[in-house]
Amino acid sequence: MREVELTSAEVAAAGAEDVALLRSVVEGTAHSSGARFLENLVQHVAAAVGVHHAFASELLPGGRIRTLAFWSNGKLVDNIEYELAGTPCEEVLSGGICHIPSGVQQKYAPKEQGVESYLGVALKSQNGAVMGHLCGFDEAPMPSEPRKLAIFQIFAARAGAELERARVERELHESEERFRDLFDEAPIAYVNEGLDSKFLRANRAALRILGVKPEEVPTMYGASLCPDTPDAQRRLKEAFESVGRGTDTSGVVLELRRKDDGRPIFIQWWSKPDPSGTHTRTMFVDITDRVLMEREQAKLQQQNNYLREEIKSVHNFEEIIGATAGLVQVLRNVQRVAPTDATVLILGETGTGKELIARAIHSTSNRADKPFIKINCAALPTGLIESELFGHERGAFSGAIQRRIGRFELAQGGTIFLDEIGEVSAEVQIKLLRVLQEREFERIGGNQTIKCDARIVAATNRDLAAAIAAGTFRQDLFYRLNVFPLTLPPLRARAEDIPLLVKFFVQKYGFRVGRRIESIDQATMDRLMCYPWPGNIRELENIIERALILAASPVLSIEAELLPSSVPGMRKATDQPPPGGPGHDGAAANDLESVQREHILAVLRQSRWVVEGEQGAAVRLGMKPATLRHRMKKLGISRWGAQG
Repeated sequence: MREVELTSAEVAAAGAEDVALLRSVVEGTAHSSGARFLENLVQHVAAAVGVHHAFASELLPGGRIRTLAFWSNGKLVDNIEYELAGTPCEEVLSGGICHIPSGVQQKYAPKEQGVESYLGVALKSQNGAVMGHLCGFDEAPMPSEPRKLAIFQIFAARAGAELERARVERELHESEERFRDLFDEAPIAYVNEGLDSKFLRANRAALRILGVKPEEVPTMYGASLCPDTPDAQRRLKEAFESVGRGTDTSGVVLELRRKDDGRPIFIQWWSKPDPSGTHTRTMFVDITDRVLMEREQAKLQQQNNYLREEIKSVHNFEEIIGATAGLVQVLRNVQRVAPTDATVLILGETGTGKELIARAIHSTSNRADKPFIKINCAALPTGLIESELFGHERGAFSGAIQRRIGRFELAQGGTIFLDEIGEVSAEVQIKLLRVLQEREFERIGGNQTIKCDARIVAATNRDLAAAIAAGTFRQDLFYRLNVFPLTLPPLRARAEDIPLLVKFFVQKYGFRVGRRIESIDQATMDRLMCYPWPGNIRELENIIERALILAASPVLSIEAELLPSSVPGMRKATDQPPPGGPGHDGAAANDLESVQREHILAVLRQSRWVVEGEQGAAVRLGMKPATLRHRMKKLGISRWGAQG
């Protein structure tokens, strides 16, 4: 509210007799400002000076004047704009004051037609710059009176102050509008937040990045956009604690979720306290694409590292050698199932080439150009296999110092080979069941559901039916894995393939160990074909490599001592092959079932037809009792039908 009391200078200038007059003018303008103040001013000044017309104006560029308040003949009239040249106002704005008692229309004709007298005082700013003027004029003469001049000077000063205030206010408003436009339209997101993360103000870029509508800003809390994961919550807490300490937080990467659709976003965040201490001033940029690209690069790098490790190891891919009916049937089934996405369960004894079959399925499938990821479930501790399969978030458990991508995530779009599936714990079996049923999983310590697009091929040398009966393997998981089972025959059931395999391994390892082998001793081949091979192809490969290292001539010979003599039920190297077996003439020489039958009969006679137990035939043959009984039934072996 404008102060009504007059200053001592005003009283002295006007004279004590005019105090009442000045007071009436002051009181008439005391409770107004801006345009209203000027309107009241020109009305009261006209009355105080005794003129019919008065106005306050502002100086425009180009030598023009525009009235801001115009009192004429007892009322306010419309403001006008006119050229300064050729008017008494020109003298006011150049000299600061102009009083023409009479003769205005003669001196400034034709612009001032009908005006006889004029009084004007310049409106100046605090630094002395002329902003406009206050003037009064009349159709009658206006004698020179110090009282009128004093009143004009006093209220010109007041009008000048109001004009300057209005100008500063206008410039401030324009400046605020410019900054508001700059704030709202800036390409970088800006947010003002309370110390509790409540939004006070947010520009369009921030609203667009965060998925927030303008009307939601008053009820919005920034912390509510942070996902409930240990790593994201830790980062947010550290950032707000830094701001709370009054320090500048620069370049922090935060993980958030859009409010409208929940999609993950990543921002680089700069924030510092406002000098008032009541809120923070924050800006951020959307770096989601960069973070996702870096994660994809890290994922590809892990895949590359994994594949490099695989390449370093010796893969026998496309080294599936053999022509027996059992193996040929397996390969035919591989060709049938490979183009599909069906889950495959590969069964077979250790060393039969289950991984080779899994790789063959992948390489002939539609996913051949995607990763083939394998994991040996029996080679990892129970506490680590879950992390290996599904990955974990940073801080999910002790030692989890950074996020780890699991094998299922690495295999996206490709194939994951779960070797020794029968060894996984009950807890992991439940999660595997979810992956097979729902095709989704979560990292340990995370709550983000990840869709699984990996084909599952599993393998085991265990009897899963017995494991289900014993309660160590889930029946529902077995049914999910057993969509397309493949059973690999053991090497002892593929005796005809042994010569082919021997020649292949001789060629493979002969170059490595620097041995040139031209032929293989027939007695050696007979020994290899009569040996039961409890370790299957892997054992044969190792023995051939060992024999090549020891070889002293171009004819490969494997002495009896080189074959493990401790294998129960194995015939001594000096024993002759059974009649009709390898090394003898006759139609039965190539009859694999005859060889197997004779060998099993020999072991049964040695064990006095005891199948189970430490001294039983099953242990000597390296079989499970159920497998031996099945083989005996298939070959027609019974105690009462055999002699001895």
